[in-house]
This record gives sequence, structure tokens and C-alpha cells, in this order.
Amino acid sequence: MTLTGNWSYPTAIRFGAGRIAEIAEACGAANIRKPLLVTDRGLASMDITQKTLDLMVAGGLGREMFSGVDANPTEKNLEEGLKVYREGGHDGVIAFGGGSGLDLAKMIAFMSGQTRPVWDYEDIGDWWTRADPDGIAPIVAVPTTAGTGSEVGRASVITNSETHVKKIIFHPKVLPAVVICDPELTVGMPKFITAGTGLDAFAHCVEAFSSPHYHPMSQGIALEGMRLVIENLPQAYEDGTDIEARANMMSAAMMGATAFQKGLGAIHALSHPIGAVYNTHHGTTNAVFMPEVLKLNADAIRDRFDVAAPYLGIEGGFEGFCTFVQAFNDRLGIPRKLSAIGVTDDRVDDIVAMALEDPSCGGNPVTLTAGNLKPVLEAVL
Repeated sequence: MTLTGNWSYPTAIRFGAGRIAEIAEACGAANIRKPLLVTDRGLASMDITQKTLDLMVAGGLGREMFSGVDANPTEKNLEEGLKVYREGGHDGVIAFGGGSGLDLAKMIAFMSGQTRPVWDYEDIGDWWTRADPDGIAPIVAVPTTAGTGSEVGRASVITNSETHVKKIIFHPKVLPAVVICDPELTVGMPKFITAGTGLDAFAHCVEAFSSPHYHPMSQGIALEGMRLVIENLPQAYEDGTDIEARANMMSAAMMGATAFQKGLGAIHALSHPIGAVYNTHHGTTNAVFMPEVLKLNADAIRDRFDVAAPYLGIEGGFEGFCTFVQAFNDRLGIPRKLSAIGVTDDRVDDIVAMALEDPSCGGNPVTLTAGNLKPVLEAVL
């Protein structure tokens, strides 16, 4: 099978090995003539980034890069990036990297022409209408991991450096104009990043599939996304050079982000404050929480997973799925306790309070309270 294509759902996607070579053409399609490539510090000096910068130069786009992006990007990173963007006279952004780089790049493009603080555009009610749509620069997104799916998302997660609370900033025009999904860019990912990002995609699909909201398209995408992760993540983890497995994981990541328009739940509601306070890897944190959250939601989701399990190649319905998830985590080197990734038990009540304020709560199939969230958190500390 030839894994290549040109897709327009939910945006224009150039998918296939080697398609990073089309970066200049993609910028042209997005009406970007002087882009700022935004990525994280770890990627800045890597070969895939330098190759992309070389392609930009060859295409007459210049070679400007901003890499001051933390693992959990903050408004301080945003301010620094905006300064570089404005002083450089850029007219668009190439969002390059994993979720952190993509999220911050999208916010630089979004805020480039706004006059209010970024927190005024939080994903609350119709706050997004406060933004001037003409002040949003075009974006070309190039993911280098297979997890967050931020390349097809209309929002970014930014951490408030003072309160250590993660905020979701939303606007429809934050959706990148063009996406280049080149699985060759993910070949060099280390095993723990392959696992953590892949399980982030899995969590997106699981929570979207569990959400009680009505969205049959998202439901179908979430189910197929789970299947792709189950069948391809172990292969990508064991053999990082397997382009077919890497390609299928990039598809699953985009599918998860598309599906969670239907909603997320307690996994993300808890993972967001943990990441903000302890700076943990988001996908890995999601994976640690998943078994306990499945137990929390059992009565509400049992029937749908009883139906889904056979399609996913899992015996035993919902209970079999839960057993599979823990074994899947173990196989991919995910710890069973948050303490293994630096989380302590000194802020349990604070974390629960922040989780209850997270927008993800709205997509959980069981109403979330301090009474049912605290035991979930304590079980994995």
C-alpha cells in the first residue's frame, strides 16, 4: 500500500514520506512569503530542522527561527516569540515540532495582530469573538511527533507562568492553512517520546469515544484512531524506522485531535494541572491516568466498549479493554505511578480543584466532582 495523499479534512493536508520537500510550495499556498519557523529548544539543532531551514532558503523564504519554547509553553515564551516575529517583519508561521512547538507557534500567529492579553481569548463561551480575525497570521504546520494532533487543531494550550494553570486559547482561524505530515520526520524520536506521544493520541480517541455528546463523525474517527494506535504504536516503538507504522501513527494523531471536537474528560482534566505544576510529559501523564479513569467511567461507557472491543481485536468487552490498556502501558514502558515522573502528593487538593475548572470536564461521561476525582489521583500517586 502506498501511504500518500492530499486531504482537506479538517484542513489541507499533504501526507506522505519526503513531503517536507514541499515546504516552500505549502507556504506559497498559505500566502506566506517571509515565515518564522517556530520550534522547541531540543529540535532547533537537529538534522530534520536544519534540513527544513535549508529548504526554506532554497525556496526563497529565508532562514528565520525561534526556538524558545518550553515543554509546557507559557505566556513568557509567547511574548519572546512575538518580539522576534514582529521585529523580523514576518507574515506567517511555520509551526514545527511536537505539541509544545505547534501550540506556541499557533499562538504567535494568532496574537501577532491582537491588542488584548492572550488570556482574554480563553476557550470560554464566545470569548474567541474578541479577536480581530484580520490580525491572525497564516500557519503551515509540520508535526515531528505523532500524538497531540495540534496540527489540525483550532486551539493551543498555554500555561500561565504565575498561576501554573493551563489555559486553552481558541479561535477557528488558528487552524493551520496547510499541514505537511511527513513520517520520515518522526523516525528519530526516542522510544519514550514515541510511547508518550502515541498514547496521547490514544487518550484523545478513547476520551472522544467515551464522551456523551452527539457527534457520529467524531465517534467513528475515534474508533478507527484507537485501532491504528493499537496496531501500529508497538511496531513504531520497537522499530523506529518502520515508515508504515510511523505514517499510521501520524494519521492516528490527527484523527484523535479531530475526534475530540466531541469532548475530552477526566484524563485530560487531571493531566493538564499535573503538567502545569510538575512539568511532566503530557502524553505519558495521560497514559498513567487512563486505567483509573476507565474505572471511574465504567458504568457510563461499558456498553459502547463492549461493542468496540471486537473491532479493536480485544476479547472480553469493556473489562477486556481495561485489561488491555494496562498491559499496553506496561509494554510501552509507562510507569504505573506518577511518582516515577516526579509528581509528589503535596498538592492533591490543588490539583483536583484545578482539574474541576478545566474545560475537559465537560466531555466526561460521568459528572466530575472533588469526591470522585481525588481517589483517581490518589490511586496513581
